[in-house]
Amino acid sequence: MQKLGRYLLVDRLGAGSFATVWRAYDPELDTDVAVKVLADNWASNADVRERFLAEARLLRRISSPRVVRVHDVGVHEDRPYFVMDYVRGGTLAERIGQCPPEEALRLAAEAGYAVQVLHSAGVVHRDVKPSNLLLDAEQTPAGVLVADLGSAKQLADASGLTVTTGTPAYMAPEQAFQTGGFDGRADVYALGVLTFELLTGQKPFGSGGRTTWVTGGVPAPAPSLPPGGPVLPDGVAELLGAAMAVDPEQRPPTARAFADALLSPGAGAGTRSRRPGPSRLAVSSAAALVFLATMVLTWLQR
Repeated sequence: MQKLGRYLLVDRLGAGSFATVWRAYDPELDTDVAVKVLADNWASNADVRERFLAEARLLRRISSPRVVRVHDVGVHEDRPYFVMDYVRGGTLAERIGQCPPEEALRLAAEAGYAVQVLHSAGVVHRDVKPSNLLLDAEQTPAGVLVADLGSAKQLADASGLTVTTGTPAYMAPEQAFQTGGFDGRADVYALGVLTFELLTGQKPFGSGGRTTWVTGGVPAPAPSLPPGGPVLPDGVAELLGAAMAVDPEQRPPTARAFADALLSPGAGAGTRSRRPGPSRLAVSSAAALVFLATMVLTWLQR
């Protein structure tokens, strides 16, 4: 069994371009932990290495039961790693299309409250997606913790141009095209996509996201529930359309506001309505169309 410092690697939980996360065993504390290890091919890159360690420091600084905690850092064969809580329960990715509407809305709201913790600490996540949200099975009902801050950015630094990062399916247009900076409402957009996916099992704009349509010069169609989709409570369809609006000004102002609206009496699990059609999820304001046209022109001029 491979070791990193005192930690015994048990099985791989996931891997990305820059790092791998393992479930490991800490023999000194007799407990399971999660260990994130920088990929070998990036270990000699000073910028990537610093960004990797900055994620560990950021997770350590944000002390909240809604954000995964970091307990230790180390280096093994010149590859840095950091040690986190092992959260039992998997990720929201494993619940896509697998839970009734009431539970999907509750989990989406929990995700919103977790993301709000970051925003309150002055951080925008920039890669909110189901696989970056952990389910805490030790809570009843299961809670949601936010993880993977490798793409996170201080809100104070998000007003200017920056490297485009994130996952296309969940990426807000202003984040993807760097049109005038972005703020926490970029994460609200991702939460809208995530909620739609939890409810339907499908991404509203496909795996390429809204940016695929924009770069093709065609506005993306408004997201709509598939035939035979879930019956939603009053107001939820309109809320999702607003959260995924092209214009950030049309979205809920904060992740907390989005989460509160999911659980509010007008859009909560206790009040049901007819299944919404495409028009109820559309956001067709003139401001949104102008914003979309601006992004297309910006991309074509590059």
